[in-house]
Amino acid sequence: MAGVKQGFFEVQNPFSKIMHKVPADNEAVHSIVFWSKDYSPFLRGGYGTALIDTGYHLFFLFTINSESPILEPRTPPLANRLAALKELAEQFGPEAVTWRFDPICHFATEQGPQNNLGDFVSIADAAAACGVTRCVTSFVDVYRKLVTRTKALNNFSFTPPGPERQAEILLRMQKVLQERGITLYTCCENRLEGILPEDCGILPHACINHDLLEKLYGPGLSKKQDKGQRASQGCRCMESRDIGSYSLHPCKHSCLYCYANPEGY
Repeated sequence: MAGVKQGFFEVQNPFSKIMHKVPADNEAVHSIVFWSKDYSPFLRGGYGTALIDTGYHLFFLFTINSESPILEPRTPPLANRLAALKELAEQFGPEAVTWRFDPICHFATEQGPQNNLGDFVSIADAAAACGVTRCVTSFVDVYRKLVTRTKALNNFSFTPPGPERQAEILLRMQKVLQERGITLYTCCENRLEGILPEDCGILPHACINHDLLEKLYGPGLSKKQDKGQRASQGCRCMESRDIGSYSLHPCKHSCLYCYANPEGY
């Protein structure tokens, strides 16, 4: 909110550490897209209402996965997150909210093979009750830092299924969602495009989706693809300016599969 008041956001490049300014006035900003696993502080603070009153358009990507003390040890209880989803949809409209069930994780512990799909149906029920019609998902990418991190755990390893098995999982998820009026989209999963049936209803997705934002809030966005994202893996995001900062807003969720937080845990 300080950036909004001063008319620009100060953003630090995470690699070069160089600071640069991003205009923040609502004439220069078409929409603000938020991405979080916990919107309760945002809702409690009334920040959304304040931003809308200032003239901004808001869109929310809300990652809600199954409860898992191994994968997401510090995310709020699922009931709290679903309550926040309902409040977001009521305050800002369900069309301005996309539910992300992301990533899908398969892993092995001393108890045997496991996954994080256990609460998927109940989350889908709650999302449908809120009027949310989009679910975006992907399978965990086991980056080098994840391998290093999990070596510190006893008897744990990620065990991602092969493409054919992944397609089967997505088709089962799609059936659940279709019955509830929700469309399933994939994020950076182009390796499955030749495996999934063409008419299955599962669509590739752009998380930063200019067509959707213009449909909601009117024209004014470019149609240029974001070259900084994983286009080779199927990323379809359009150009945007990332003003997020782990240093200014540290993430305490300690998700085992996280690759984004430069501070790790």
